[in-house]
Amino acid sequence: MNNIRVLVVEDDAHIADLHRRFTERVEGCDVVGVAYSLDEAREMVEVLEPDLVLLDLYFPEGQQGTELLREIRAKGLETDVVLITAAREVGPLKEALRGGVFDYLIKPVIAARFNECLTKYRHYRSRLSSGVCIGQGDVDKLLHSAAKNSFSNASATLPKGIDPLTLGKVRSVLEQSDPAVGLSAEEVGAQMGVSRSTARRYLEYLVAVGVTYADLVYGSIGRPERRYFSI
Repeated sequence: MNNIRVLVVEDDAHIADLHRRFTERVEGCDVVGVAYSLDEAREMVEVLEPDLVLLDLYFPEGQQGTELLREIRAKGLETDVVLITAAREVGPLKEALRGGVFDYLIKPVIAARFNECLTKYRHYRSRLSSGVCIGQGDVDKLLHSAAKNSFSNASATLPKGIDPLTLGKVRSVLEQSDPAVGLSAEEVGAQMGVSRSTARRYLEYLVAVGVTYADLVYGSIGRPERRYFSI
């Protein structure tokens, strides 16, 4: 998979530079341009054809980033948008969601949240490019990745037999796997030095709380294999 080509659109030069540096720290992401106005952004979107636009909401003279979002959608461009704003009102969020933004970040953006957003986007792009056919599991994985955010709440009341440290290690192993291939319970167990049944118990718990997605993969020979994918 090629690196993600990112365009930063922000009228404040200091913040634009900060977002550029945040982006360049994320593996597999390249900043192809920085636009300080919506007019500049329109030209760069046409010429550079970025994969992702990091778009500020408010610009001078009453202009809003959602104007560019609507134009990108109207032209049918294969460019995704993450809206970044200091606004706390619900209205802009509703408009952004209707416009199909990939994510919505509130300023000042925390580096860890920024990194999470771009990493999630890389996995999303990788998943979409992994084949021409999709199933319900693929759709759920792509559209419901927000389930990760509720993982910490679910972890606060772990059921009997689920150790938080082991659970964290299982999740870490899965997150480092190829998002297009996933891992079987046997492979997770081998990496952690635990039995297949133990690995599967933890993996199935992650499926139950919505952090992991499981699917049956049919090989050319033998029975289908249950594999797990990090959402």
